[in-house]
Amino acid sequence: MTRTRARAVRIGVPVLAATTQGAVLVAGGLLITHPPAGWWDPGERGLVAWLAAHRTAALTGASDWLSALAFTPAVVTVTALAAVALLVGRRWRGAALLSGAVALQAALFVAAAHLVDRARPDVVRLDGALPTSSFPSGHVGAATALYGGLGLLLLRPGHGWRRVVCALLWAVPVLVAASRLYRGMHHPTDVVAGALNGAAALWVVSRTLPARQRHRTGPAAPVRGPVALVYNPVGVDDALLERLHAVVTAHGHHPPRLLPGSAEDSGRAAAERAVAGGARLVAACGGDGTVTACADALAGTDAALAVVPCGTGNLLARNLGLPADPADALAAALGGHARRIDLMRAEGDGLPARAAATMAGMGLDAAVMASTHRGLKRRLGWPAYLLGAIRHLGDRQFALTVRVDGGPPVRRHVRMAVVGNVGTLQGGVRLLPDAVPDDGLLDLVLVQPQGLRGWGAALVGLVTGTRRPGPAAPLEHFRGHRIELTADRARPRECDGDPVGDGRVLALSVRPDALLVRLPGTVRDTPLEGAGAARTEAGRETA
Repeated sequence: MTRTRARAVRIGVPVLAATTQGAVLVAGGLLITHPPAGWWDPGERGLVAWLAAHRTAALTGASDWLSALAFTPAVVTVTALAAVALLVGRRWRGAALLSGAVALQAALFVAAAHLVDRARPDVVRLDGALPTSSFPSGHVGAATALYGGLGLLLLRPGHGWRRVVCALLWAVPVLVAASRLYRGMHHPTDVVAGALNGAAALWVVSRTLPARQRHRTGPAAPVRGPVALVYNPVGVDDALLERLHAVVTAHGHHPPRLLPGSAEDSGRAAAERAVAGGARLVAACGGDGTVTACADALAGTDAALAVVPCGTGNLLARNLGLPADPADALAAALGGHARRIDLMRAEGDGLPARAAATMAGMGLDAAVMASTHRGLKRRLGWPAYLLGAIRHLGDRQFALTVRVDGGPPVRRHVRMAVVGNVGTLQGGVRLLPDAVPDDGLLDLVLVQPQGLRGWGAALVGLVTGTRRPGPAAPLEHFRGHRIELTADRARPRECDGDPVGDGRVLALSVRPDALLVRLPGTVRDTPLEGAGAARTEAGRETA
């Protein structure tokens, strides 16, 4: 197929699908308003009249609130906010799906309402005389496209709370339809047509958008040798283990060795046993604590680590570009390539030397980690940290001395200090814009906003990646091979999301090229994130 023809197909198919949707919608409306002789009467007038005769103050108030959810100002506002949030999280396909579906159903609603021009029910209408006709229901169409689309984007396997929220979102169009009938604004067939219009718009736009890019599974860098799965038994159940087992065997390997990690060392001993037993690939199935423990055990060896995100934060998996689903992440690692990245060594007063793979910090972030209950994290995922953050936003700044690579001390008053080997948080927020996990450097950000205006500037900087230089900036950045933080008194500390006890000192040193990890894609198409001056890639890629 030539490029011109392929382009014509990409443009023509969605246009044809949308045109067909509009034609079916109009034809259905004309068939209802101008029925052939002997057409079956569904008894719509009776239902609307009965609802109008049984109105109560409570039901009228509820219907008013439900209808407001699907009025144009609310739909436009919610769609815009959701699209911006999705774009910030680098989910452009989700933003396009939501915006496109809402826009398509609106365009077809306007056209059908004009061509069909159906009179509204002959009852007392609580919303007065609206400028559009009764068929189809624009409120129901907009609610189906918007809230139905949000439910689709939120729904993921293995997250019970997501299913609950998804069910609530999908209930909104049904409740809006009931409210429109109750308020005497539509016939039953109008709300059915509106729901079908919104659902069809979602389907057409989803089929139009380019398919989500799958990670390449080229054979250039296959895994050679036994595979072991080290897993956190609290976060990984038998069903997930079976899925991961199937992924390994589907890639041509012998059944993997299954090794549960212990609470005492988060799986380090299990990973060491796997390497001692000849494993060439160890898949760390858990949160960042399990991943770091396995990474520490594999550091300096030729065995590779596959990160299988099964925890709350999963920061390393996010920064390595791995899929969020555990089975997809393992498949991407097995079909991808191997590459060496850096690790961090963390130590301080009362803190024995330990490994860190993503970030370590002192102050607000560590206090939030320590105060967020494990059960809440299991139920809500990373949004549970937001609840903890609200409780600690009033914490005072503290005096901190920073020393980078043994240089002169820098004294600041901060809310928190974070040192990272990677830079991206949940939602795609770049806390450390220059951080690259294979550049041989560590990045530090001091969060030091002054008042509400300072917090606003800090949030803008996090979302946009812009910076203000100087010690008065709400976000101040440093880079180096060794970063020492010394507080005025003992403060909360964390490493890779795990609280490590209060202390005055937290020192981080880089361990260049310490760990061999499996990354998705081929060697040439998988740049690691970060805008800093990364070292040359020559000699750093390992088949």
